[in-house]
Amino acid sequence: MELIDYMEAYNMLKRRGIRAIDAKYVGSSDEAIRFSGGEPIVLKVISQKAMHKTKSGLVALGLEKPDEIKSSFSDLYRKAQKIKPYRILAQKMVKNGIEIIIGGNTDKQFGKFVLLGLGGIYVETFKDFAMRSCPINEYDARSMVEQLRSKKIIAPDGKSERLLVDLLLKVSKFFMSEESITELDLNPVILHDDTYSAVDLRLIR
Repeated sequence: MELIDYMEAYNMLKRRGIRAIDAKYVGSSDEAIRFSGGEPIVLKVISQKAMHKTKSGLVALGLEKPDEIKSSFSDLYRKAQKIKPYRILAQKMVKNGIEIIIGGNTDKQFGKFVLLGLGGIYVETFKDFAMRSCPINEYDARSMVEQLRSKKIIAPDGKSERLLVDLLLKVSKFFMSEESITELDLNPVILHDDTYSAVDLRLIR
C-alpha cells in the first residue's frame, strides 16, 4: 500500500477535470510569500508519517501577511524535523463554503465503490453518506445526492445538484480508469461560489 505524493495526486485529478485548490510545494518562507501574492494561504507539512496533520499541529491557516507566513513556515519547519522525510505545501485558501467528502474504496468481493457525504468534522458526527458501486451513471449520482439528509444544505437548487452529479461522475470514471488506485479520499471538498475546490487529497495504490 502506497500513499501517492500530494502533487502527483493533484495533477492526476486535474487531468481528469477534477478541480483541486491551487497548491505548490515551497522550500522557503519567501517562496510561500510569492505563492500567496497577497491572498490568504494555508501551509501544511506533507509526510508519510503525518496522517493527522491538524491534530499534530502541522497545518497553519489563514496566512496573508508576510510576517505571518514567515513565522508559520519556521514553526512548521521546526516541527517537521521529527518526521523526515517531509515537504511543506502551500495552498490558496477558501474562506467560506460547505464541506463535503467524496471517497472511494475497494471491496475484495464487490470491487470499487464511491461515497458522498457531508464533509469535514461532520462525517463521523452525523454519518450522513451514500455509497454506490462503480462505475456509476447519472441516475446513480443523482440518487446519492437525494439520499443525503443534508441534501438541502449541500445541493439546495438544481444548479448545485448538477455540479455534484458531474463531480461524482468524474470521480467514478477516474477511480475506475486508474486500476492501481485502491482508495481515494477528497475531504473536504468545499462547495463555494457556484463551483468547488478539493482541499485535501489522499490517493492510495
